[in-house]
Amino acid sequence: MRIGEARAAAAHWVAAHARPAPDYLGAYFSGSTVGRPDDAELPVSSDVDVVVVTEGAEAPAKPGKLPHRGALLEITYEPWSLLADPEAVLGAYHLAGGFRRDTVIDDPTGRLRALHAYVAPRFARRDHVRRRCLDARHRVETRLTALDTTQPFATRVMAWLFPTGVTTHLPLVAALRNPTVRLRYPAVRDVLTAYGQEALYPELLALLGCAEVSAPLVRHHLTELTRTFDATAPVVRTPFFFTSDLTERARPVAVDGSRELIDRGDHREAVFWILATFARCHTVLAVDAPALHTARLPAFREAVADLTGIADTGDLLARRDEVLRFVPRLWAVTEEILAANPEIVG
Repeated sequence: MRIGEARAAAAHWVAAHARPAPDYLGAYFSGSTVGRPDDAELPVSSDVDVVVVTEGAEAPAKPGKLPHRGALLEITYEPWSLLADPEAVLGAYHLAGGFRRDTVIDDPTGRLRALHAYVAPRFARRDHVRRRCLDARHRVETRLTALDTTQPFATRVMAWLFPTGVTTHLPLVAALRNPTVRLRYPAVRDVLTAYGQEALYPELLALLGCAEVSAPLVRHHLTELTRTFDATAPVVRTPFFFTSDLTERARPVAVDGSRELIDRGDHREAVFWILATFARCHTVLAVDAPALHTARLPAFREAVADLTGIADTGDLLARRDEVLRFVPRLWAVTEEILAANPEIVG
């Protein structure tokens, strides 16, 4: 499917399912398809991110991944309160990119286009780009510092894994690149190479623990993840924010996307999403299928140990501290990219 066809499917879903709601304000595209041409192919392992904006301070739980007219959509609800201050949007690295270009799908109130008109001409200004880089840095430091060792193993792994992965977002934001989720490591590798900062990339992989892992080892743990995923999808009941990522329709992204990375030689880059999906499966299984959680837990623990070198809580805390000590060096490289980026103005 081409991206234009997927966008058309998304617009149809918005008109049919989102717009009739009484608190609906509009919808826009976000994520990896933003800025890509309509005639580009949408990989089977990719979805189209759609943000539905609602009135008020809180939004409904996100529906997540769902198929519509041949496209896989990722639907998220967002309260207008997050977007009401254009200056705050410009400084939020996970929000501003959605308004750099005209991504609006539907805007009955005119608020989204007004926000785009404000953000777009200011997006590349140095002060705003630096604010967004600081926002990403803050997310790394505060979330790692808040890691709670009393939580279950899967929760602890996610509490370390995701902010560690945000280290890739600092260079991406400085380069005015999309701070993508699943493909963050290949994306940051490209940016670091483009700016002559290749030496940092192995260090980012080392923080994750996978700088030296082999393709056969990663493939083995993907096989184990696949077994866990396929056992989890039929038993999901509890509405965690990520449960739509653990369904049969999400399998091309959650599982097959990692296999594609391994097949093309990016096995180290596949580790992040393999572990994220593994941890999410066990978070659900612990609640919805405890016996299955217990049966599959050794495979998860083995994957974490083999792919990251983290075998226990002590290892996890040591790695957390290593990431925190690394942040100043990461920030120095981020500042160099900011200074060198010809697209940044002011």
